[in-house]
Amino acid sequence: RGGSRPGRQPGGSPPCPGPGREQRREAREGPGAAVGRGSGRAAASRPWDRRTKQVFYNGANVKQVDVPTLTGSFGILASHVPTLQVLKPGVVTVYAEDGTATKYFVSSGSVTVHADSTVQVLAEEAVTMDMLDLATAKSNLEKAVSEMAAASDEAAKAEAQIKVEANEALVKALE
Repeated sequence: RGGSRPGRQPGGSPPCPGPGREQRREAREGPGAAVGRGSGRAAASRPWDRRTKQVFYNGANVKQVDVPTLTGSFGILASHVPTLQVLKPGVVTVYAEDGTATKYFVSSGSVTVHADSTVQVLAEEAVTMDMLDLATAKSNLEKAVSEMAAASDEAAKAEAQIKVEANEALVKALE
């Protein structure tokens, strides 16, 4: 499955795919990844957009994974009840066994907690926070707001609204 397992190791710490282990989780082709995608910097209109598969964790043990979902943010620890949730734009935080945290911005996607305590995060777009730039995020937000104001039909308005929401969350995460 390529997921992570919170807390199946001795000492009660949860396993999860982790950047400290330099392993990557499988994701589908196009603008998507599992708990992570991207490189790129401020010059890109979507600085996290990299159209390759990328996995940040695979079978790694972690202490906790915090995720933003449409029903609210929550933390996943060992033996968490199985669930499937839709991610909203925001920050996914992965806590290693030593307590260090790595943060990823995700634009959308899903999180699945399996009965065996593995966690699978599939993000349409994701990148570590240190790869993002506040000035670029603010500029992209302004462009998205302009697109929404200029949208001539409902489909264009809906698409622009998604861009606005993702960029608002990105600006908030970087401030």
